[in-house]
Amino acid sequence: MDKLRDILNRIDGKGYKAYKDLRGKYRFNDFTLHIDHVQGDPFAAPSKIRLEVPKSKTILREDWESTPSRKVRVEDTIARSVASAIRHQETQAGGSGKSGVITIDRPAQEVLQRTAVELTANAVIICLSIGLPARGRKVLGKQAKKMLFTIIPQVLNDSIFSLEDDTVVEAIELCDQQDAIREFMKGNNLVAFIAEGSILPRESGISDRPLRSDDVVAFVTPASLSISIPVPHKKEPIQGMGIQKGITLIVGGGYHGKSTLLEAIERGIYDHISGDGREFVLTDPNAMKVRAEDGRKITSVDISPFIQNLPFGKATTQFTSEDASGSTSQAATIIESLEAGASALLIDEDTSATNFMIRDERMQQLVSKDKEPITPFIDKVKQLYEEHEVSTLLVMGGSGDYFDVADTVILMDQYRPFDVTSEAKDIARNSISNRKREGGERFGDVQSRKPQASSLDSRKGKRSKVAARGLHTIQYGTTDIKIDFVEQVTDASQTRAIAEILHFVEKKKWLGLLSVSDLLERIETQLNEKGLASFTDFPNQHPGDLARPRMLELASALNRLRTLAIRQ
Repeated sequence: MDKLRDILNRIDGKGYKAYKDLRGKYRFNDFTLHIDHVQGDPFAAPSKIRLEVPKSKTILREDWESTPSRKVRVEDTIARSVASAIRHQETQAGGSGKSGVITIDRPAQEVLQRTAVELTANAVIICLSIGLPARGRKVLGKQAKKMLFTIIPQVLNDSIFSLEDDTVVEAIELCDQQDAIREFMKGNNLVAFIAEGSILPRESGISDRPLRSDDVVAFVTPASLSISIPVPHKKEPIQGMGIQKGITLIVGGGYHGKSTLLEAIERGIYDHISGDGREFVLTDPNAMKVRAEDGRKITSVDISPFIQNLPFGKATTQFTSEDASGSTSQAATIIESLEAGASALLIDEDTSATNFMIRDERMQQLVSKDKEPITPFIDKVKQLYEEHEVSTLLVMGGSGDYFDVADTVILMDQYRPFDVTSEAKDIARNSISNRKREGGERFGDVQSRKPQASSLDSRKGKRSKVAARGLHTIQYGTTDIKIDFVEQVTDASQTRAIAEILHFVEKKKWLGLLSVSDLLERIETQLNEKGLASFTDFPNQHPGDLARPRMLELASALNRLRTLAIRQ
């Protein structure tokens, strides 16, 4: 502490680069301050610091880290408490640029593994970004002392040192219950579960918080789909709707909640915090939302299960396009998802290519099959489940032909679900349809692809340039990776992590040696064994603001790389 104070007194009023002298490690009474990176000027990205708090000075208990998911939940709880404490502090010190700013990578509604807080064997590491105070480009030493000696210790006092047992225990008990439900789902062939009373609508299109309104309809489970799941820390089991593996249709009129239900299910791959309304909306963690994506890059994907016999003899077993259509992009995304390990597909007809989803009887009569390259999804969805054990949850409001292939049909009526499977099957049996199946006898195999080393080139001029630009864009060298339509990326910190992992893969020269599936397996193993920070340049310093992505989203980013080169 004394050394840090002396440095700040010495550099007060000097040029901003004098702050570089602060880099190092400083012992405070209750924690150790690590200043890992100092920004070059007050307008640059904030400086990076770590606060190392001995566990002996906290209420943390060993059994709170007895499982990986519990450990993540405790880290998440601490991160939320620090974010709350920062929010209640006067962190603006005045001055230029980012002077006085203090931030942590703040969690939202989902619980994600993050680098913001890490529990080690003996300590809690808290990573913050701070704007060192300056006037113009002159050091404001007095304000910096206030930030480092008063505000930051107060943030710790108001967060980790004030953390109450009940807060942590509540979070851990919810974690245990969510884990128990996921285990039950595995053992009972469920692809999704929505608890009775869940609140599915969100506050707005740009807010993921629950809608608070007297008009909100809490989820009510149809009796025929109701299941009970015993969970720890509760005397009574949790009741709700279980969606079995297979093919499930969600039907109903417009504005009756079809897409709202699907959106809740697609976010159910993540656990949610207490009070979110979707705490017990849980989905197979390998379920993938797919959609049409006009204009995306496709590189050497075997889309022949869906598209064959293109004009001029263009092959579809190694299909490449710089500007894919809606149907070809959706076909490619499904095949890429299977390659990356998806076990369920989530599809909304509103964001799908119509000619990919269905070709009705009249169109079959007018345009014969030998003139139509596309085999619609309706004729492949059952084969997909029977051959590859990949389920489909599909929002469909415009085609009853899907009744023939569905295992379960759920009708949404004024935001309430009804099991109408029997009625839908009766309609299918009793109505006259001469629509011909076009899918052949098999779905087809998923070909292995090997990305080539030349695919990843982070050079921009003489330096590497890899950076996430918000939630949907990664700058990689001289090209951008656009993931606007990869809808299950929910946090910009996941996008940053994807960028770091791709850069790590480039530096380790893993491409050219491994297939896509083997590459993802190696990355997942390292994530499990060494953590997110192991993919950064300085894993023993501030690891950046990263949150763990799924391998499905990582593969999606790789597949949208316009410099991707593939060997099958």
